[in-house]
Amino acid sequence: MSKPDSVHGKPIENLAIGKVIEVDGSRLIAELDPNISELSRVYAGETYPIGQFGSIVKVHFGRKSIYALVGRLRMKADYQVEKGLALSASADERIIEADLFGESEWAQNHDGQALLKFDRGVATYPLPQQTLYITPKSELRFIYGDANGAVISLGYHVGSGGAPCYADLNELLGKHTAVLGSTGAGKSGTVAAIIHSILDRGNEAQYANWHPQIIILDPHNEYGKAFDGHQRLSTDEGSLKLPYWLLDLEESLSLFIGKTEFAATSQSNIVKNALIDVREQAAKALDLDTSKLTVDSPVPYMLGSTIGLDDFGKIDGNRYEVGLVGAINKQRPDNNNRSQHEDFNKVIRKIDSLLKDGRLRFMMDLWNGEGDPLPEIMNQFLTDQSKVQIVDLSGVPNEVAGTASAAISRMIFQMKVWQSEEERKNSPVLLVCEEAHRYVPNRGEAQYEAAQNAVRRIAKEGRKYGVGLLLVSQRPSEVEATVLSQCNSWIVLRITNDADREHVRSILPDTMSGLTKMLSGLRRQEAIFVGQAATLPSRIMIRDLSENQVPRSNDIDFDGGWQEPAMIIDNLSEVAQRWRYQQK
Repeated sequence: MSKPDSVHGKPIENLAIGKVIEVDGSRLIAELDPNISELSRVYAGETYPIGQFGSIVKVHFGRKSIYALVGRLRMKADYQVEKGLALSASADERIIEADLFGESEWAQNHDGQALLKFDRGVATYPLPQQTLYITPKSELRFIYGDANGAVISLGYHVGSGGAPCYADLNELLGKHTAVLGSTGAGKSGTVAAIIHSILDRGNEAQYANWHPQIIILDPHNEYGKAFDGHQRLSTDEGSLKLPYWLLDLEESLSLFIGKTEFAATSQSNIVKNALIDVREQAAKALDLDTSKLTVDSPVPYMLGSTIGLDDFGKIDGNRYEVGLVGAINKQRPDNNNRSQHEDFNKVIRKIDSLLKDGRLRFMMDLWNGEGDPLPEIMNQFLTDQSKVQIVDLSGVPNEVAGTASAAISRMIFQMKVWQSEEERKNSPVLLVCEEAHRYVPNRGEAQYEAAQNAVRRIAKEGRKYGVGLLLVSQRPSEVEATVLSQCNSWIVLRITNDADREHVRSILPDTMSGLTKMLSGLRRQEAIFVGQAATLPSRIMIRDLSENQVPRSNDIDFDGGWQEPAMIIDNLSEVAQRWRYQQK
């Protein structure tokens, strides 16, 4: 780093580009020098584009520099029309609009080296007719911060000559982050870049021990390829276990009754009463204190059997009373009036169909009444064996995907709630929720109600309990607004849909509205990074990853695929077999 010289803090005439004509609150409006024909300047061997979205301009005010982020470039004639002014501008005069965000002053550190003291926020406002300058790259690197502190590298700032972009790790994860962008914009690569940067931090900071706990809900089975040594939890392989007894009352009602039935009918009461009964039975068998348990307590219970039951809950004339099915039968009236047994039979027929559905083995694996399996279930997600747990939800049927994701989210949150403060502090968890619009949609879909409640609670309260949320979606307008608004940092990639762009604009701070106008024109992996984890609102390029660090792309190469031999009937027989058995 150089010593202070006459350049530091002094205007550089070659970087002057125009004059301020208006300051409106935090917005600065300047007209470009009409002599500028090429929208670039060269200084100290570096080329500086003029008026690029997301670039930083400054105004000198005594010893201070006041910085603004360019959000708009337009013709002066348009500006005059909008203002209702008489047209006086020539055809080539242009206007820059930028948002003021900070100021700085040069100083020296104790070694006599130049040091730019930068502060967020503006106390001194520029005045009309002051000169507007491009900010030199040597200053940008001070403004964008350095690698000191608890930061991870996300990529580099666009237009800064390669200044690295860092994110504050605690702000990024502790206060939740949303990664938004259209299909093909690079969302999965961005998520992988964030996670790899988290994993790399241990080595970079030379920590003796570094064991992040990262859980990815992966609906497309694409992240496994990107992380060596991860633990895969999959319904296909039977490695994911979310037993029915783990569900709370709300989730149990969703599973055993279904979304089309009346939530508040007698069927709900039947299931609730049965759950209390069987959980108490199991608690006694496991030597647990029943007085401290509730209907939501994760106590394993036996489900019983539906085989051979008649319409009155009997087998060979005797009432069946084993497990949940038996607890339902105990509530039946003591008569043979079919209409009075119908509600009980509906619940049992639903249980019967769940037991026969091979896709639901991960939920309907029966407990045999021996031992407490809860610690083993918890160990799937919080383990010392791996830093990244990938939950492959691609094989989970859509009708229970909401219930499954709800159970996982709620279990993670509950584990943290019931940890001691010391345990919680030593094992924070990051939950990555891919395709968030599927699990927390911005509309009332009954099958996702439980998932919405679980993710919503993490969004609202997770910060206090050490659960960070990374929400990922290609349709931000379809993600529940409450959940999205709880995110304090946003990485927004290219968005082409008007409704989604408007939605993103509505949730970002007002001062960022200019940046959102460039969303449709961003390149792949290029993003707007704003929020508390960002040193400054920035236009960045996400870091590159090696081929084995990126998620599996779901893009099909039509040109390549159609050069291969066509499928024959033997191939189709194999597909038919997998389809039939619902196994990949």
